Amino acid sequence: MSSVEKSETGRSSRARNAENIVPASGSEDAGSKVRSKQRKGAVKAVSSGTQKTSKSVKAGLTFPVGRMGRLLKKGRYADRVGAGAPVYLAAVIEYLTAEVLELAGNAARDNKKQRIIPRHLQLAIRNDEELNILLRNVHIAEGGVLPNIHMELLPKKKGDKAKAGGPVTPSPKKTTKGSKTPSSATKA
Repeated sequence: MSSVEKSETGRSSRARNAENIVPASGSEDAGSKVRSKQRKGAVKAVSSGTQKTSKSVKAGLTFPVGRMGRLLKKGRYADRVGAGAPVYLAAVIEYLTAEVLELAGNAARDNKKQRIIPRHLQLAIRNDEELNILLRNVHIAEGGVLPNIHMELLPKKKGDKAKAGGPVTPSPKKTTKGSKTPSSATKA
């Protein structure tokens, strides 16, 4: 830091700014601690008085755009990484996460549970056609399988002889007096 940014006490201007934050209420004891409403990890600009806005906030996302960009560069997937690539990647991953969590929350609610467990994630993913295709090769530990019983294994019903698998033959029709069968009607 330059000598211009340090005061007579030897502290940096950032430390002085954190101490000189005045709370909204004007009547406060001199001995009480002054708290900053600044988020942990957020950096406040020193000279201009405006806060630095993260890329995630600018994009309106919850997932970290800066971290995505850093990991794309560090992974060496390409020689150069554009400015929009980490934003797009963060948006896609945030959308997929929200979709899976919404479906898993519905599965948890259907099972009368308050917490999402791996079983709920498995049910959510495997019951959704597109997510199932996307996560086809993913195995979820403690997820179990979808409940499914083959029709052949179900007990046979009394009236369903045709579904039993045997040959289907029409039953002979009884003829009454005066009625003609279709074959005799064509002959006459």
